[in-house]
Amino acid sequence: MSDPDSEAGAEWKEVEVQAASAGSRLDQWLAAELAPDLSRSRVQALIRAGLVRLGDEPVTEAKRKVAAGERFAVALPEPEAPEPVAEPIPLDILYEDGDLIVINKPAGLVVHPAPGNRTGTLVNALLHHCGDVLSSIGGAHRRGIVHRLDRETSGVMVAAKTDDAHRALAQAFADHGREGELERAYVALVWGVPKRLAGTVDAPLGRAPHDRTARAVVSEDQPDARHAVTHYRVLETYGPGLPEEKIAALLECRLETGRTHQIRVHMAHIGHPVVGDPAYGRAYRSKVRRLPPPLAEMVAAFPRQALHARLLAFRHPRTGQLMCFEAPVPEDMRELIAAFVRLNG
Repeated sequence: MSDPDSEAGAEWKEVEVQAASAGSRLDQWLAAELAPDLSRSRVQALIRAGLVRLGDEPVTEAKRKVAAGERFAVALPEPEAPEPVAEPIPLDILYEDGDLIVINKPAGLVVHPAPGNRTGTLVNALLHHCGDVLSSIGGAHRRGIVHRLDRETSGVMVAAKTDDAHRALAQAFADHGREGELERAYVALVWGVPKRLAGTVDAPLGRAPHDRTARAVVSEDQPDARHAVTHYRVLETYGPGLPEEKIAALLECRLETGRTHQIRVHMAHIGHPVVGDPAYGRAYRSKVRRLPPPLAEMVAAFPRQALHARLLAFRHPRTGQLMCFEAPVPEDMRELIAAFVRLNG
């Protein structure tokens, strides 16, 4: 799941508190200063998202009283883009009925329009395939989208055609299956082998301190910290020697929560980042030097993180039937895994 607001590409505006406004609530004062561009509810959302700052620190209490002379910086959202248009982008459809559609998303496909990716997204493809029969709860730019996969992560996704289906599926994802059956399993090729062949990473995630578009394991006290739990087990290991000497491993990761970049950040946090991850695995590029030349060249040329959403199971929002969908590991990742297997002789 993604945050409702992001400062990526945002325009920052500074506003200074005048003596006459001293003692006012932050949200009320900002809404008055920024009217009619931003409503009070929109200002409150920006505050919750950490997009209102005093100096370099985010201010996260809407009811905070302002003082004369204080200068607040606010990340103004970009103007609303035109509504997405239908585009004839091929879809690998695993299942479809009047309530929902399940697809196998290829790596490289962005889920919904955003700055820098206004066209060529899954939403554009769904609009072409489904027409007007897509839920509208998420707004025009997220028609049908219940959950997301990163652009370069492949695998199973479900989209809603009706608002009722969207609400039911969104609730299932929100409570992570605690009130019903929801199961998500990923396959990840990671550097090294975890000391425990099965384990759980329970570590809150929030915005990274030096890159506001990235995520990191953070203190529970950080204002934007979100509970995040990933369960993993080792499926295969690659390379000669003892487990601690092996070069890589294939893991199955199951999500108990669904935070942005969760598996990628959690695996990097325990010292086993996903192979090919450009954001969280850069420090492990030296591992490539330990590989034989053909494999080293293949890893260096691999254009994405080796992460695939293999399985998604949920109850049908209308019939209540338990449904389970699997997507095979795509060819590029299969070839990379096969090359690592050859290290075992």
